[in-house]
Amino acid sequence: MHVALAAGSLGQALDSFFSAVGQFFSDLAHVHWGALVLGLAFFGLNLTLRSRATFNVLRAAYPSRRFQWRRVWGSYVAAVGFNNTVPARGGDVIKLFLTKTSIPESSYPTVGAAFLVDAIFDGAMGVLMLLFAFTQGVFPKPPDFSKLNAFDLSYLASHPRMALFLLTALGVGGLLVFALLSARVRAFWARLRQGLTILTDRRRYLREVAALQLVGWLCRFSAYWLLLDAFRVGGSLRNTLLVFGVQAVAGWLPFTPGGAGVQQALLVKIFAASASGPVVAAYSVGQQIAIAAFTFALGFGALVGIFKVRSFREVIRQGRAHRHSEATGEVGRSPPGGPAPGAPRGGDYGAPGAPGAAGATAGPRAPRARA
Repeated sequence: MHVALAAGSLGQALDSFFSAVGQFFSDLAHVHWGALVLGLAFFGLNLTLRSRATFNVLRAAYPSRRFQWRRVWGSYVAAVGFNNTVPARGGDVIKLFLTKTSIPESSYPTVGAAFLVDAIFDGAMGVLMLLFAFTQGVFPKPPDFSKLNAFDLSYLASHPRMALFLLTALGVGGLLVFALLSARVRAFWARLRQGLTILTDRRRYLREVAALQLVGWLCRFSAYWLLLDAFRVGGSLRNTLLVFGVQAVAGWLPFTPGGAGVQQALLVKIFAASASGPVVAAYSVGQQIAIAAFTFALGFGALVGIFKVRSFREVIRQGRAHRHSEATGEVGRSPPGGPAPGAPRGGDYGAPGAPGAAGATAGPRAPRARA
């Protein structure tokens, strides 16, 4: 019975989504293309600023390493492009691999910890967006999520036991991964703390990370305002903040590319009184299609132009091979696109504190990373 109900819910969600897709393509003639192109340009600027903040975090973690911002930017946009077209956030793995291989003698724990620094500011902003959305009277309350035409959201809201099981499974899986990575506890924690180095200098964090993220959020705000205008829903402060609230919810459910199903269902719900049904339906998927196509093209261009890789699948294959070579001690292979600037021909993945190792502490005259 549960399988039948799940299948029915999934079928209804798919019908709603593809109906909105059809409405989008039939409404293309009414799209304001100038606002659409400008909105996507602001979205690209947002990604660029965020990648620069990530570069600054990594530069603080590896002050004696020479690496290029364009490679960090390339790995960032490639990950976003992959996540917007393929479910389960596999792009995060691509970003980790491409960034790690772009920094000579770096380690996965340090690079992964550096990525977490971005989540501090983003998490605070996401909470504010959700609080605003829930106070506007149009955003559905969590108990009402089960009535939405989004299979992943409605099914979990209707089956709290299944949601609790998935959360428990994710927690147990996280503990297992932590146990495997921390087999050498002292080395693991040293590398993890290295990735968070910039947090020990509050002024530098505010200047080189938080400030860039704030400007990035403003660019993202401008992008969604323009996209609301492009699809004739109407850009405004309230509407744009509601879109941010929708994305905050969708970000927790990576079962569809970019949380497409959740976003489409919530956008239709909250903008039902702002514009006609066909217009809202076209916008609910048109925005996602436009961003997915734009970021995929940008990410694929970065793979080909910067890393000399011809497909996302090839990146994943190289990442697995690289992890295997590290596990077996066969290090020293060139990263995608050739050796990173300043990288030695052979890799040195010694324990933290060893000369040239990932966890080594830079001397007082260590050169800074080159932008």
